[in-house]
Amino acid sequence: MANEFPQTEISNGKLRVKLYLPDPKNGYYRGTRFDWSGVIASLEYDGHNYYGPWFDRIDPAVHDYVFKGTEVVAGAASAISGPVEEFQTNDAALGWGEAKAGGTFIKIGVGVLRKVGASYDAYTLYEIVDPGKRTVKLHSDSVEFTQELTDPSSGYGYVYRKIVRLKEGKPEMVLEHSLKNIGRRTIHSTVYNHNFLVLDKQPPGPDFSISVPFQIHPTQPSDERLAKAQENRIVFAKALEDEEWVEIPFRGFGDTPKDYDIRIENPKVGAGMRIQGDRPLSFVNFWSMRNVLAMEPFIAMTIDPGQEFTWNTHYEYYTFPASRTP
Repeated sequence: MANEFPQTEISNGKLRVKLYLPDPKNGYYRGTRFDWSGVIASLEYDGHNYYGPWFDRIDPAVHDYVFKGTEVVAGAASAISGPVEEFQTNDAALGWGEAKAGGTFIKIGVGVLRKVGASYDAYTLYEIVDPGKRTVKLHSDSVEFTQELTDPSSGYGYVYRKIVRLKEGKPEMVLEHSLKNIGRRTIHSTVYNHNFLVLDKQPPGPDFSISVPFQIHPTQPSDERLAKAQENRIVFAKALEDEEWVEIPFRGFGDTPKDYDIRIENPKVGAGMRIQGDRPLSFVNFWSMRNVLAMEPFIAMTIDPGQEFTWNTHYEYYTFPASRTP
C-alpha cells in the first residue's frame, strides 16, 4: 500500500529514511492541518525503527481520531507520521479572523484554503484553493522542499523551504527551515513539531523515559493514573491500553534555545533519541495514547514583509545496552 504513494529514500550509511513526497492528487498526506513537506514514513537505525503510522486505517469522516474496536482510526487531517509540523496563529490559521465566509485564509505548509464555519477547526478538511508552487530537490542524503504561495485577498505570502538532511557519518538528522515573508502583512505564527514516535511499536508506558533540562510546570491537571510531570520528567504510571490517552501541556523553560532539549529513551529495547532546537521554546505539549507518544515543542515567529525567519531542529538517534535502567 505504502509503495503506491510518491516517496523517496535517503541514507548516510547510519540512518535510512523513507519520506513521502507532496502530491495534491496521489500524496500520502493531503490533509489541511500539517505541513506537507518532509513527511517521514520510517527511520531505521541499528535495527530500530522510530517512525511509522500510529493508526490502523484512515476514514475521512473521522474528526481527529477514534477508537473502533481494536483499531485506531484517524481522520484525514491527523493521518500522518513522523516528526511533522503544524503552523498556528492564535489557535487558528493565517488570515482566518479577517476572512469572510467563503473567503480565503492560509495554512502555512499547506496552501490557500476556503473558509467555512464560524470558528477554525484544525481537524476539518478545508478546500485547497491554491496549493502554491512546490519544488522538490532530491539528493542521496537530503531532500529539499520549497513552497511559494501568495493570497492577494488576505495580503499574506511566503516562500517556505525545508530541508531534511542526514549528517555525514552520524546517526543524526537535521530539519532546516526558512520562511520568507513576500506578502504585504506581517506574519505572526507559531510552529510546533508533533514528533509522532512509534519506537519499535512499543506501547507508551513505564518502559519509556522522557526528560527536559528544566523543571516542568503543567498548565493544566493530567490524569495521574496514566502519567504525570515529576521534576524534569514525564513519568508513566502504567502502559497505555484500550482507549486511554493522556495530555500534559507545560511551561517552565527559559528564554534561550538551551531548554529546547528533549530526551526520549526506552531501556527495554535499548534505543533513544535527543531533539534539540536553535530557537527558544514558547510552549510544550505532551500527548500519548496506546500506539504513539509525542513531545510537541512550539516556537514563535514574527516576520515583517521582506524579512526571513530561520530555525533548525536536530535529531540524534542512539542505542545502549537493553539492560540499562532510566
